[in-house]
Amino acid sequence: MVSSTIDVRDAPATPPARRAEGAHIGFRPDIEGLRAIAVTLVVLSHAGLSRFAGGYVGVDVFFVISGFLITTLLLKELTRTGKISLPGFYGRRAIRLLPVSTVVVVATLVATWLFVPATRFKSISLDALFSTFYGINWRLAYEGTDYLNATAAPSPLQHLWSLAVEEQFYLVWPLLLLAVWAGRRAHRRAAIALSILVVVSLAVSVQQTTAAAPWAYFGSHTRAWELGIGALVAIAAGRLSRTPKALAAALTWGGLAAVIVAALRYDESTAFPGYAALLPVLGTASVIAGGSAAAGWGAGKLIGTAPFRFIGKLSYGWYLWHWPVLMIWPLAFLRDPSIKTNLVFAAGALGLAFVTYHLVENPVRTRPWLRSRARRGLALGLILSASAAALALIAGQFTPPIPTGPDKLDLAAELKAADNPQARLAELIGGSVHGSKLPGNLTPKLTRAGKLNSRLYDDNCFLGYWTDKQEQPCVYGDPSGTKTMVLIGDSHAAAWFPALDEVARDHGWKLLPLAKAACQVPSVLNYNTVLNKPYTGCVQFRDQVLTRIRAEKPEMVVMSSNDTENGGIYDDNNQLRRPGPENDQAWIDGWQKTWTMLAAVPSKILIQDTPYPTGTAPECAATNPRQLFKCDRPQAKAILAPRRRASVAAGAAKNGIKVVNATPWFCAKSTCPIVVGNTLVYKDNNHMSVAYSMALAPVLDRVLFPAGG
Repeated sequence: MVSSTIDVRDAPATPPARRAEGAHIGFRPDIEGLRAIAVTLVVLSHAGLSRFAGGYVGVDVFFVISGFLITTLLLKELTRTGKISLPGFYGRRAIRLLPVSTVVVVATLVATWLFVPATRFKSISLDALFSTFYGINWRLAYEGTDYLNATAAPSPLQHLWSLAVEEQFYLVWPLLLLAVWAGRRAHRRAAIALSILVVVSLAVSVQQTTAAAPWAYFGSHTRAWELGIGALVAIAAGRLSRTPKALAAALTWGGLAAVIVAALRYDESTAFPGYAALLPVLGTASVIAGGSAAAGWGAGKLIGTAPFRFIGKLSYGWYLWHWPVLMIWPLAFLRDPSIKTNLVFAAGALGLAFVTYHLVENPVRTRPWLRSRARRGLALGLILSASAAALALIAGQFTPPIPTGPDKLDLAAELKAADNPQARLAELIGGSVHGSKLPGNLTPKLTRAGKLNSRLYDDNCFLGYWTDKQEQPCVYGDPSGTKTMVLIGDSHAAAWFPALDEVARDHGWKLLPLAKAACQVPSVLNYNTVLNKPYTGCVQFRDQVLTRIRAEKPEMVVMSSNDTENGGIYDDNNQLRRPGPENDQAWIDGWQKTWTMLAAVPSKILIQDTPYPTGTAPECAATNPRQLFKCDRPQAKAILAPRRRASVAAGAAKNGIKVVNATPWFCAKSTCPIVVGNTLVYKDNNHMSVAYSMALAPVLDRVLFPAGG
C-alpha cells in the first residue's frame, strides 16, 4: 500500500522532452479515491457484511495501484539518470511503511498480552516476528495447509501478508527494470520482460488456486502479476494519456464497475485468486489507465472528491489498524462480535489511522533530514524492524499468567487403576461439570495443548489434503503381532489413535492407521471448502484403503469420522447439494457402500463422532480460568446432526457392526465439560486432545476386547 501522491521529492522530475514516454506526473485524486474504495471494501468484508463478502478484492486493487505508482517513480528516475538508486528506493519504502506498521505490530502484541487468551500469545508473537521482515505470507500459506490448524482463530496480524507480497515483489522488480533498461527501446524491453512475468505468475496462480489454495492466496509468486499489471499501465502511461476522452471516461467507469461487481458477487466459496482475480485487477487497471487521459467526466469526477480523498489518505493506516481492532477489541470490551459492533470498531480503527497519520506517518515521511539521505531512511528501517523483531522474539518466550486453582486427580492414572474404568470415568466427568477453577496441574500444559499432536502426525502417517499415500510403513501397536487392527477415517478417527495404539500394544495386535484430512468413511464425494473444489483426493484414498483392507484381511477395522459433509455432497448426476438434513439419505447410502466393501472383515467397530465443545477449548479455559463452567456445553447442542447420527447407527447395527456411542465418555448430567480431572478434553473446537485419548485407553479396551482377548 503506497501513497497515491507521485511526489517530486520522491524522485527527480521527468524532463519535458521525454515526458510523453514516461508515466503520468503529479497528484492523482482518482487514485486516492480508488484507495478509499479498496480499503472500505476490505473493512466491510471483514466486518461481516454478507453483501460485501467479496470485499477482499480490495487487496487486489491495492496491488495494482502499488505497481503503478512505484513503477512510475522508478521510470522517472531511470528516464532522468539512466539508473535507479537502490538505497534511495528502499530508504523511501522504509520511511513510508515501517513507522506506522511498527506501531501497529507493537500495539497488537501489547493488546494480545492483555486481552487475548494466553494460549495464543506465542503464535501471535511468531506472526509479529515474521511480519517484521515481510515473511508472514509464507507462514500463513504453510499454516493454511495444516489441516489441524484450519479451525484456529485468525491472527490479528494476518492482514500484513499483503505488505509482505508487495515488498517481495519490489525486491525483484527494480533489479529487473535495471537489467533491461538501455537504449531507445528501453520502455519496450521493460514491457516485454514484465509481460512475461505477468503471464507466468498468472498461470501459476490459476494452477495453484485449484491445487494448493493457501499458497495461491498468500504467495507472492501467484500475486506478482497483479502488481505487474499496474506496472504495465505505468510503462504505457505516456501513450494512455493520448486516449480519446470519451474512451478514457468509459474505461474508468467500466473499471470501477468491475471492482464493485467483484466485491458484490464473490464470496468465500470463490476460487481465488486464479482467473477470478482478473475482474478486479483489470478493472483497477482500467480506472488508472483511463484516468491518465484526465477525462473530465470519468470516474475521477466521483472518486476524486474530498470524502474519497480523505479516506484514501488514511487508507494505509486504516488497513493496518482495522484487523487487529476487529480481532481484539471484542475481547477487550467483552462484546460478542456482531456486524453492528464490528462497524463501530472499524470506525474506531479509522480514528486510530487518523491519529497515527498525523503523529507518525506524515511527520516521519516529510522529515527533510530523513529524505535528504537514503542511508538514513535505510537505517531507520533497520532499527524499527530489528526492534520489533527483538520484541516479538523475546515476548514469545513468555506466556501471560493464567490464574489457577488446586491440583485435580490424574485422569489417566485413575482410569488405569479402576476396576471399572467406564464407571470411574462417569464419576470424574460428573465431578467436573460446572467446574470453577482451572486445575493447577493442567495449566502448564494448556498453552501447548492446541499444538500437541500424536505420533501419527509426527511420523507423517496422517495424510494431509495434498498427500496421497504414506511414505513409510506406518505400523503401530505391536509391530510383530500376528493379528491386525486397522483404523480408518478422518482426523476424528485419528484422534482415537493414542488410545488404540496402547490397546493394540497391550493385546499384541498390529495397528495400521489409514486416515486422511477431512476424508470421512462414507463413500461420497464432498466439496471441500479449504481446497475450494470437489475432494476427489479423498475418494481415491478411500478406494485405496478399502482395496488394501480386502487384500490384507485384518481381524478388526475401527472406523470413525465426523458427521458433517463440509461444503456439501455431489449426487449421482455430479450436482452439488449444499449441507443440510436433505443429504442424510445420501450420507447413509455412502456408509452402506463402505460397509459392503468391508463385509468380509470379522470384527467391525464404528465409534460415533465425539461431542463438540463451545469454541476452542484451550482458549476458553485460558479466558475463564476461574469460571470453567462457562466452557461447559449442553449435551443436546454438543451432538451434531443427531438424526443422521441415529440413522447411521441403526444402519451399522443391521450390517453386523458394533456401534460405540462415545458420548458418555465426554458428558454427564446432560453437560459436556472441557476439563476432566487434570486433563483437557479437546485440543481445539472439535478434536479430542492427545492426553484425553490416551487416558481413555482402558475404557476403549473394555469395549473392543470385552472378554480380554
